[in-house]
Amino acid sequence: MARRKEDPRKKAMRKLMGDFLRENDISLKDGEDVNSLMREMMSALIEESLGGELEDHLGYSKYDQKQKETDNSRNGYSSKTMHTSYGDMDIHVPRDRKGEYEPQLVPKYATTLTKDMEGKIISMYAKGMTTGDIEAHMKDLYGVDISDSTISRITDRIMPQVKEWQERPLAEVYAVVYMDAIHYHVRSEGRIVKRAVYVAIGIDMAGRKEVLGMYVGENESAKFWLSIMNGLRNRGVEDILIVCVDGLSGFPQAMKAVYPDTEIQQCIIHQIRNCTKYVSYKEIKPLMADLKKVYAAPTEELALENLEEFGEKWNGKYPNIYKSWKDRWVTLSTYFKYPEEIRRMIYTTNAIEGFNRQLRKVTKARTVFPTDDSLLKLLYLATADITKKWTGRRQDWSRIRAQLEIYFEERLEGRNI
Repeated sequence: MARRKEDPRKKAMRKLMGDFLRENDISLKDGEDVNSLMREMMSALIEESLGGELEDHLGYSKYDQKQKETDNSRNGYSSKTMHTSYGDMDIHVPRDRKGEYEPQLVPKYATTLTKDMEGKIISMYAKGMTTGDIEAHMKDLYGVDISDSTISRITDRIMPQVKEWQERPLAEVYAVVYMDAIHYHVRSEGRIVKRAVYVAIGIDMAGRKEVLGMYVGENESAKFWLSIMNGLRNRGVEDILIVCVDGLSGFPQAMKAVYPDTEIQQCIIHQIRNCTKYVSYKEIKPLMADLKKVYAAPTEELALENLEEFGEKWNGKYPNIYKSWKDRWVTLSTYFKYPEEIRRMIYTTNAIEGFNRQLRKVTKARTVFPTDDSLLKLLYLATADITKKWTGRRQDWSRIRAQLEIYFEERLEGRNI
């Protein structure tokens, strides 16, 4: 077996540590002994580095007054407890008399030493743990006392990232965009209100799936949707071939105002759920069999014929079902014009519903959010965690893209995608 090549610095560090342990008669028996030693070493290293920072700031060393060219001077130390992966650690931070020195290694008001510690906290928060759960977990696992307010401050630091993510540039063309809403309770002006978070997921022309944005709103309206559509346009989205939605109020008008050529497909599954929820249990099977002849028909012409037959048979008991399908037929029937592969992609918003289910798993521990920002912060972290696995594309995408290019040849012509 070949001898391992050891880095000279690591070799020197190994010898230094070995000498230190022997000279001080230190034996390490378990993980707690290792953590204790690491805290002592880190404390010494940090205090030495902070002393060097202050020396550079003042321009002279501690015992070299001859080099002093400033009227500022050292002014003792202040104590500070830092939270680290090895447990809580007390350090002494040097001060200057004028208060001009700003520590760089351990900034003022910072209570966590390593990005690793903050990363652990943010990761637990993204998995749905409350600040109280994280506080208890950090105490049990690392022996670190971190208040829930400190945890909130650490997670609040990602808000600029949230804003940057919401405003990032997007692809020029999306083959399909799915939109749906998920609802939460938020405190607002001393009362609890219901907020809808509208999620947009897009599939670009390369078959890659991504969350385009999440928008917190009070209610659906054409004005609200217009602001979202204009936001997508401003971020570089020139065209959306097909958009799939759950019958959102005011959406078609807003979509046509910004993307007039975009095809709108209303979710068939949502339509079925909404119009059959009051059907008698005894009659749901035969009714669904007749309704399936409508939405599963091979052509739109046959679907319309079957819808009329459905109305003749069931209007006596459930007239609203036929009326609902007839009134929404323009947006319900879009998928009939496409081949089977594209139909399966657009007839339902299941792609976004699966994503929303994962969000609910993360947020289920919180019945009420204190602010809209706290809600958006958690959803962003959860989204980043969920979408790590979105690295590939559909296996049949090459065939689907070829069909899309045929159906949307004029709109795609001249675009470099």
